Parts: sequence; C-alpha cells; structure tokens
Amino acid sequence: MTGLLEIFDPKAPPRAIGIDLGTTNSLVAYVKNERPTAVLDCNGHALLPSVVHYGDRGEVVVGENAALRAAESPRETIVSVKRFMGRGADDPETERLGPYAFAKPSSSEPNVVRFLVRDRAITPVEVSAEILRTLKHLAEDELRSVGGAVITVPAYFDDAQRQATKDAGRLAGLEVLRLLNEPTAAALAYGLDKKQNGKFAVYDLGGGTFDITILVLDNGVFQVCSTGGDSALGGDDMDRAIAHELFELSGRNWKVASPRDVRIALDLARAVKHGLTSGDEVEVENPFSTEPKSLVITRARFDALIEPLLARTGAACRRALKDAGLKATELDGVILVGGATRVLAVRAYVAKLFGKEPLADIDPDEVVALGAAVQADLLAGEGTANDVLLLDVIPLSLGIEVGCGLVDRILPRNTTTPAVARATYTTQQDNQTGFEIHVVQGERELAADCRSLAHFTLRGIPPMPAGMARLEVTFRVDADGLLSVHAHEQTTGHEQSVSVKPSYGLDDDTIEQMLLDAIDHGEEDIMARRLAEARTLAQRIIGSTKKSLEVDSDLLEPGEKERILTALSALEKITSEAKGDDARRVQLHIEDLDAATKDFAGRRMNRAIARAIAGQKLEAVEHTVEHAKGLEAAHAPRRST
Repeated sequence: MTGLLEIFDPKAPPRAIGIDLGTTNSLVAYVKNERPTAVLDCNGHALLPSVVHYGDRGEVVVGENAALRAAESPRETIVSVKRFMGRGADDPETERLGPYAFAKPSSSEPNVVRFLVRDRAITPVEVSAEILRTLKHLAEDELRSVGGAVITVPAYFDDAQRQATKDAGRLAGLEVLRLLNEPTAAALAYGLDKKQNGKFAVYDLGGGTFDITILVLDNGVFQVCSTGGDSALGGDDMDRAIAHELFELSGRNWKVASPRDVRIALDLARAVKHGLTSGDEVEVENPFSTEPKSLVITRARFDALIEPLLARTGAACRRALKDAGLKATELDGVILVGGATRVLAVRAYVAKLFGKEPLADIDPDEVVALGAAVQADLLAGEGTANDVLLLDVIPLSLGIEVGCGLVDRILPRNTTTPAVARATYTTQQDNQTGFEIHVVQGERELAADCRSLAHFTLRGIPPMPAGMARLEVTFRVDADGLLSVHAHEQTTGHEQSVSVKPSYGLDDDTIEQMLLDAIDHGEEDIMARRLAEARTLAQRIIGSTKKSLEVDSDLLEPGEKERILTALSALEKITSEAKGDDARRVQLHIEDLDAATKDFAGRRMNRAIARAIAGQKLEAVEHTVEHAKGLEAAHAPRRST
C-alpha cells in the first residue's frame, strides 16, 4: 500500500480563515479548491466545545477536555461565555442559573463581567480569546500559516458585544478582517452552494442567541432587508428549563444548590435535550439522590417547557417580516441555522410559523463557519466569486440623547451598512459653551431605556444666545457594524471625533497591555500550553489503560502486565512532576506505554469485534467492519510533512 502526502508550497501566502465563535461549539473553516471546508482536529471533529478550564497550575484547557472538568470544577470551567460578551457586571444575564462567581468592578474599572476563577478576575473577552487562539492553532496545523480572519457574530449583537468580539480576536493574535453577521454568513454559504435566487428567512437559533434575518439573494447580491432577534435566547435556555424541572422532580431548590449541582443539572439537561430529538422520552438517574431513582422527561413535557421560548422567536420573526414589508407566503424558503434547530419542536414551530418546511440540508452547525470562510477568501483577494456583494444592516437604531432625556435616532435599525448619516442640533440655553453628547443604541424613546454607548464633550463654543449655535453630528457605521461619531460646530469650526468604545468593553490600554503581556510571556505560555495538553492526554491514557487492565485482564500474556505497569508508573510519575519544557518527556513516556500495550490492545479489539458480530448476518457484519475502519481512520494521527 502506498501512502499519499499532500504537497504544501512553503512560499504560499497565509490563508484567510472564517471562524464561527459559538455559544456551545466553535469551528474554523477555509476555502480549499474553491469550496469552503471545515478544519478537523486530530480526532476528525470539526466542532470545538466552547468551554475553557483554568487549572490550579495556571494551565488553560479548551474544548472537550475542558468540558469533562466542568462538573468537578464548575467555577473554574467557563461554559457558554458568548452570553456574557459585552455585558455589564450588573446585567440580569449574569444572575441567571449558573455556577459562576463574579467580581464586583471598582469605580476605576470598566463595568464589565469578570469571572472569579482561582483568585483571578477573568473577563469574557479573555475567555473567548482562548477559544479563538485554539481555533487559530488548529488552522495553523492544517494550513501552516494563517492570514486574516472573518469572525461571525449574531446579527442582533449590539455595538458593545461586537467590540468585545473584535477585542477577543485581537487578543488571540488574529487579524480580524471583518465581523460578519451569522445569518448573512449562512445565507452566503447556502446561496453560493445552491445557486438559488429568491427571498429567504434565516432562522438562527444557537446555544445562546437567536437571530432572524430576511434577505434577498439575486445573482450574487445578498441584500439584507431586515433583521431581529434576541442576544439572550437559545439552546442554553432550553437546558435551564429542563434543569429547573430536574431540580423540581428531585424536590430540590435550585436557588440554594451548590455550583457543582447546578453544573451537573445543566449538563444532564443538555443530554436530555439531545435524547429527545430522537426519542419520545428520556430516563436519567437522579444525580441528587443516594438511592437509585430515575427521573423521566417526556417529549411532550419538554415541548411545553420550551413553548414560551419559541413564542419569543415568533414575535421577532413577525416583526422582521413586517420591517421587510413581506408576508411569510412571499418567502421562497426558510434556512435553519444553529444547533438548537435540531430540536423537533423548533422545526415544527418554524414550519407552522412560515407555512413551509424549513431548509436544513447544509449542516446547521457548520454552515455559518463555511460562509465566513467564503467571505474571508473574498476579502483576502483569493476568491473567484468576485461578483458577490454583501449588503448587511444595522440591527438596532443609533442616536443621541436630546432634551428631556429623549432619543433622536440618527441611523434607524435595518439601515444598510456601511452607512453615514448626519443631524444638526442647537443649544438650549443662553451662553452655553459646550455640548454634552450621549450616544445610545436601541428602540426605546427614552435614553435611560436604551444601551448607553459613549459620552463625550465638545467644548470651546463662544457664548451665544440659545438657538444660535449649530452642531452637526455625523454617525458612521463600518462593515463590521461598529460606530464612530464626529461632532462639528459650524459657526466656530470646533470639532470632536470618537470611535465609540462601549463602557461595557475593555479600553484600548487594557487590550494593549494584554497583548504586550502575551508577547512578553509568549514562549513561556507556549511551553505551558504544550505541557498542559500533554498532561491532559497522559491522564486520559492512564485512566483508560487502568480500566482495560481490570476489564480484560484474562487477555494478558505472562510478563505483559508487569511491562505495562512499569510503563504506566513511569508515565504517572512524569505527568505529576513535569514542569517547564517537559512536554516532550511526557510524550516520550506516552509512546513507551503505547508500545507496551500495543499487542494487548489488538487482542482487546479482536474480542470486541467478535462480540459485536456474534449471531449477525453477513450484511450486518460488513457494516460493523466498515464502521470500525471509519473509527480507526478518525482516530489516526494527522499526517505531516
């Protein structure tokens, strides 16, 4: 048999990538041979769980290995961090069911969420940066060199949440080419793949956010007509509803439950949700009782629990259709995006709401990243579909506070981006020498009910009677949906500009210091990451080897157990004592244990296959063998050159 290796050009330029930074899972993709392709990890998985664990030795673990630690270390393992992006420390979202502890900001600190983790205060931006950094490393393993990145965000993310996402990309060492709305990315992947024109709704229900976008696809032009949604609504809320039910069935009060019990309930709830996508009921063992007792959740009960959540998505959908000036019957299709759309009740609700079966023939978990990869390829000048044009919109109105605390909208929602708009104001009092400008975002009439984005002052206006000064305020929104404001007093020529940095974000000095810290400790951080990864792998192998020795001890040959135990002991010792640049030593001991267990593992596999095919027909046996080959290929080491 001849092995084949893909040829890489060492002089090839860095490749642009698209990243879907999701609530539950994240993934990275790129364009290969004119087709968007998801990057797979060494186990053949495209999805990286959006989970970050902070260890007691300073190590940071991201993904599946982090998720496995959530129950035992609920406050040191951050799950669904996307729901906290761009939010203030006093935001109601931080007080919902969850196991975390939060630090209270001092008067000199930005009003941003900070998780208390092992006596450290860690922001959602930093947590998200760890996820993005891991995705960047995965892409580098595949492509050797990574260029710019397009990162997707929910269409209904406000300016603060977008800025926080862009900050996380910078902190991860990425050149962020564009922030792209998730429904638009999905439509881009779907439209280019299907070569289909028409009016479409993109119903995007992910782990923590919901978006509805109405758009028109017309020969490469993607015109967004309207968008709406809820940045705090998604599959996590379904999990919370089930978790509350589990606590109630157990006779427990979740409000006084320990962080560990809350995390166990949420993880169990997610498993129940997944089970009900194919079964009529799910029976689970009561995790809060020492006596063997089962809890049963039926699909009918689950549907009733999430009915209020679906109703919230329906209200947003009807509003988006009204803003677009369309009826549901005028749509050519409804595209499903997001893992939560796999729930059967969601699909039934969407079909009833729009009067047609939704389209889900592209994997809803991957379609956003695939569209982001296409956009990244185009922005990098590599794409062949140069006639593609994306026309997105502003999700929420932008304006300033005027007299009596009212809001004057300068850029209304659903304005196509990039966008520029101007408005002129005057003074309210005689001899007024300055303007206090308060920039807000939202649809409410009072500034106090909208999201405060920035305050700044234009000074130096000479004393004049009220109504004489003329202040022209210009709003500019770039392709990322980020706002800058320019104020110009026309009689004097005084002017002031500000790139709006929401009070809920991190200031530039903080981000810059984080970047400098990352550079100063770059080599040290790389060694720590490699050691943490090697230690995590070793611990998993140690556990599985010990279990194998217990379960299949009768397969051991004379002297074999002693050799395995010797290699196992050596690996345990180096794993517990390793530090600094010992990652390679840990890896060598892993290889020693692998060599010692190779023959034993082969005999265990033969037994497992024999048990699996016993009494089966030939066709079933062939299927089992092919499945085994697929598993073997999926777990084989990645190729290298």
